[in-house]
Amino acid sequence: MKFYWKIPPLNAETIGLIYGFWGVVGFSLTLPATKVAVIDLDPIFVGLGRGLVAAILAAVTLRFTHQPIPSKKQLGSLLVVGLGVVVGFPVLSAWAMQQVPAAHGAVVLGLLPLATAIAGVVRAGDRPDFTFWMASIFGSTTVVCFGIISGAGHLQPADLALFGAVIAAAVAYAEGGRLAKVLGGWQVISWALVIIAPFEILPTIFVVLKEGLIAAPIAWLGFAYVSLISQFIAFFAWYQGMAVGGVARVGQIQLLQPFLTILGSAILLGETVEPIAIGTACLVVASVAAGKKASIKRTEDL
Repeated sequence: MKFYWKIPPLNAETIGLIYGFWGVVGFSLTLPATKVAVIDLDPIFVGLGRGLVAAILAAVTLRFTHQPIPSKKQLGSLLVVGLGVVVGFPVLSAWAMQQVPAAHGAVVLGLLPLATAIAGVVRAGDRPDFTFWMASIFGSTTVVCFGIISGAGHLQPADLALFGAVIAAAVAYAEGGRLAKVLGGWQVISWALVIIAPFEILPTIFVVLKEGLIAAPIAWLGFAYVSLISQFIAFFAWYQGMAVGGVARVGQIQLLQPFLTILGSAILLGETVEPIAIGTACLVVASVAAGKKASIKRTEDL
């Protein structure tokens, strides 16, 4: 007598979460890698230079796969994506990593799932219910309080930079997730990189001429990671996940990122992880997990 174990087919939301998970795994070492890179390299070079390296790979990939040029309307959306995740987030986070530990930055970036969901409402047509928004408010308040407490009673400039990075990434995530439904996940980040590249060349050259490129091998290793993984490969899975599973829903998988980043910071950088950082990360994750259970209607459901 034969027995067969039939695996039930995965729905679109589950598939999107799986893609999103692998994207988050790639993103989770971004701050530790950036922290290592900016020890010897200028943060502007790290923030913009990683985009140029990734743009070369993107251009080659687009050329050899014979991708059609996006429409004028799509180019506008791709510009938003590029400004957010190729310029805004990399530069702001690189500067912040010169000021605060990567573990600290990981907790502040715990706002990303919530911010991404809000951007998803505005740009992607997602409609979370009341429970989701209550969880979002709680999570946001928790992160702001952490920034104030760990900053000796006031927000540090690095916290403001990280908040700006959150906003830039969230808008770009939502815009890219919406566009990926039409172009495809890897095409979105590839075209965004190519479009933004001409604007990165002169600032990058200026920094190189002024500061030079003398750095330890570990700094170049960190730069290589943020160029190849954080800025390029991880986005393949991330935008594909959003296209399949929805911006707000898949954005919640980022709840794992603070833990993975804090763990990576402790292992790779030897940073001391303060109890308040762990406690805050747990509260943020709990708030986003509560939001994950909430109902979210997508554009196609309305």
